[in-house]
Amino acid sequence: MTRRIESWLTDMDGVLVHEERAIPGAAEFIERLRERERPFLVLTNNSIFTGRDLSARLAQAGIDVPEASIWTSALATAQFLGNQAPGGSAYVIGEAGLTTALYEAGFTLTEKNPDFVVLGETRTYSFEAITKAIRLILAGSRFIATNPDATGPSAEGPLPATGAVAAMITEATGHRPYFVGKPNPMMFRSALNRIDAHSEVTAMVGDRMDTDVVAGIEAGLETYLVLTGSTNESDIARYSFRPDHVHSSIADLIDLV
Repeated sequence: MTRRIESWLTDMDGVLVHEERAIPGAAEFIERLRERERPFLVLTNNSIFTGRDLSARLAQAGIDVPEASIWTSALATAQFLGNQAPGGSAYVIGEAGLTTALYEAGFTLTEKNPDFVVLGETRTYSFEAITKAIRLILAGSRFIATNPDATGPSAEGPLPATGAVAAMITEATGHRPYFVGKPNPMMFRSALNRIDAHSEVTAMVGDRMDTDVVAGIEAGLETYLVLTGSTNESDIARYSFRPDHVHSSIADLIDLV
């Protein structure tokens, strides 16, 4: 039976937008959430951009999402580390979304004896920076990564992403990172806390079985898979778990709000 849904979490790429274009129904879905004052967050494993950057990107596509309604793997990572080691230090491989989040969480960014090495996504991974990270981890810094995605999309095709670089560092050090972003349900629980929502009455809308759906299931949410992104309907049978609902696109969900 479908639960009564009061709050919504939704992925961004593949659900609301494809590259820089809005997916039909996305703007109307967000507008309906805001009209009915439903608590919601847009989630993304992308740690490159700040919430303000992503709000502006969505606005250019015609989707009105306030900065406060965006929750990134960078923000979740900063919150996690702030709880683990208040006022700690980190060596960071990443861009403004990650460095800004850590700075605002009270972290010192340093190359000298950091508490943590934090790996995020970046447009250009530096071999020098990766080497520095390997040496710091071998010297005792704890290894954290924003998300396990091995590739990211581009107009020309897949690009290596955080998970692929994390694998390289793991091979060189023997240390696996702790991944904070999806499919770790911690990211969903931190999102629920941010909007003061309960899992029993919250839904997750995503386009990926291996991140959005499995994490939603593990966090106890009602799960909606939309077929406008990474997962085709024929892919679902390959997994040992299923979403609660499968829809062609987010446009099908507008009347459920």
